[in-house]
Amino acid sequence: MMRLLHRWPGLIATGLLIVVALSGAALSIFPALNAWNSPSAGKMSVATLAGNIAAAHPGITEIDRAASGQITASYMDGGQYVSSLVDPANGSVIAASRPSGLVLWLTELHRSLFLGDWGSYIAAVTALFLLALCMTGLSLMARRAGGWRYLFARPRGMGDGYLHTSIARMAVFGLAFSSLTALWMTLSTFGFIPDDQAFPAFPASVSGKTGIAPAAITSLENMQVSELQSLVFPRAGDPTDVFTLTTDDGMGYIDQGTGDMLSWADNGPWQQASSTILMLHTGQGASIVGLVLGLSALGVPLMGVSGIRLWLSGRRRQRGGNGAHEADTIVLVGSEGGSTWGFATTLQTTLQAAGLKVHVAAMNGFAPQKWSKAERLILLAATYGDGDAPDTAKSFLERLDGYTDAAKIPVALVGFGDRSFPHFCGYAARVHKALKIRNWPVFVAPHSVDRQSQQDFARWGRALAASLGMDFELNHQPDPPATSRLSVISRRDFGREVQAPASLIRLALPRRGLWQRLNGTGFAKFEAGDLIGILPAGSDLPRFYSLASSSGDGFVEICVRRQNGGLCSGQLTALEPGETVQAFVRPNPAFRPGRGRAPVLLIGAGSGVAPLAGFVRTNRRRRPMHVYVGARHPKSDAFYAEEFASWQRDGKLASLTEAYSRGAEPAYVQDALLRDGPKIAALIKEGGQILVCGGRDMARGVAAALADILRPHGLTLASLKKDGRYGEDIF
Repeated sequence: MMRLLHRWPGLIATGLLIVVALSGAALSIFPALNAWNSPSAGKMSVATLAGNIAAAHPGITEIDRAASGQITASYMDGGQYVSSLVDPANGSVIAASRPSGLVLWLTELHRSLFLGDWGSYIAAVTALFLLALCMTGLSLMARRAGGWRYLFARPRGMGDGYLHTSIARMAVFGLAFSSLTALWMTLSTFGFIPDDQAFPAFPASVSGKTGIAPAAITSLENMQVSELQSLVFPRAGDPTDVFTLTTDDGMGYIDQGTGDMLSWADNGPWQQASSTILMLHTGQGASIVGLVLGLSALGVPLMGVSGIRLWLSGRRRQRGGNGAHEADTIVLVGSEGGSTWGFATTLQTTLQAAGLKVHVAAMNGFAPQKWSKAERLILLAATYGDGDAPDTAKSFLERLDGYTDAAKIPVALVGFGDRSFPHFCGYAARVHKALKIRNWPVFVAPHSVDRQSQQDFARWGRALAASLGMDFELNHQPDPPATSRLSVISRRDFGREVQAPASLIRLALPRRGLWQRLNGTGFAKFEAGDLIGILPAGSDLPRFYSLASSSGDGFVEICVRRQNGGLCSGQLTALEPGETVQAFVRPNPAFRPGRGRAPVLLIGAGSGVAPLAGFVRTNRRRRPMHVYVGARHPKSDAFYAEEFASWQRDGKLASLTEAYSRGAEPAYVQDALLRDGPKIAALIKEGGQILVCGGRDMARGVAAALADILRPHGLTLASLKKDGRYGEDIF
């Protein structure tokens, strides 16, 4: 429902929103320019200001102060009525006072779209739509991030989705404020807000005297220019007329002979609120606020275009290969960000190649009565936020509940989720429960895919092939992102003495243009533990290496062990500073420390120490991190030895345990773990997390050692994996 409330106001009102936003952004500039170009009156009193202007222009009739600080004097000069911008210090003329045609045009466009009162109503409805978009957008961003406290965490993805979310986070509060103040001003204009502006009764009697100098009027002497709105002088030769003073607080009449305040009335709270809202919305008198709101408004066109593109791409993804009425296999997709549709495309292509007729649609399109030839139903259900239904599956459970036909085709369910969230595959679990309650037949056991794992999907594919009596493999390969050229900063060599050469290679980050930064394209931001894909010369097949740095470090760092006959590793370990490679980033969110302050146990061997070093490097909160490292010999391949020592002194690293298979006391990293069994068990019982990186043989040995350590305490690696507290990066 929230997604629908966000989508349709945006689609309906995009054009109007862009017009109103751009005109408002343009108007926000003028108050700042006026304030910048206007001479300041400082703490000058109104009496002094009036005296300076009266001395320069004896025929003065009125002094007005704009919210920007500009002083306008109206006076008679040679029998002509003149209005000029003046310097408050001496009353000298700065320029003729005339409204800007451009400002008037933009104001009319912004307020009423040149349609009079009807245009004002349309502009008000547009502001209401904008407020709805802001409120629903905030809710959706918080849900997508995993909770309100993660609202300003780095958004995921790239392209239009990244651009839309990134701009929304910066602009949403300014846009919400602009829409609220615009609605107030519209209600005030059409009389829906009480009008309690001060209009004191004209004095019944005056002194009949004339000629008091403005500088001698006490009430003006006690008032600063910053409080003034206008001062109207009495008509020349009319002893019954008075000075009319209007300020931010109210309005009053002053005797022109004695300087006494004859009557005064304060503005009511509604008028004061309306004046403040007008000032903040227009920037007149608050130019910095106006510029901030104007910058927020500039995000509307980008969000409008990216939002429409996201909607159109979602519509295109929902088109299946075969019609629902002719398909023998129905694939329904519940997706939020779009990645699950990619898995659906792989499944569809593979099954069609095997001779099946496949129809792909959104889970919201659940309609068995239309599937006259369907023999099986496959559900690919992602989870949105904290266990909620994704956009394309919002109505699935309701539709399922309304299906009462006894005939049910067999179903297979695959859940897509993120183990770092507390409700991993939470929506898929709800779907499984609903199907089980309704005794829906199952032809493949439910399966889960963690963080878009191609391996998890392939394992389920093998089970699917077996159930169908077919021989195929689900080899999901996302479209490779465009590569960037990275130049070598430095290379540190290790292991030459033991005939196991390896290098720590540091690469410079490529420059990203403004548009690439806005839409998240180009060389993506990354965290330690993510993967960098490098295309070696002479090959289109990327090789992946774990990153030992994050974007915030300002460089890319990897550890490469040269393999016998290895094309990519051979090229990398021979690179010299200044030479370049083609590379791209692939996120690996399943392998990084979770949120919170719980201890982290980092276990690695050989070049697998690289991402562990990256985790420690970025441990600015000094959470307890304990590193176990395995290598051949301390003199040949002790990667990051100096850095680990420095980080331990800085408090980023709680402890470091090393095991060398060719040292004075040969040992493997799993031996070190078994020696520290009680310590490790205690860390895990405190809620600790384990991350393992290295070769497959090492990983098996580490897993066996950890299982032995945890078994007496009723813990298993399987339970830790389920809780997102055990991760591996194995090569």
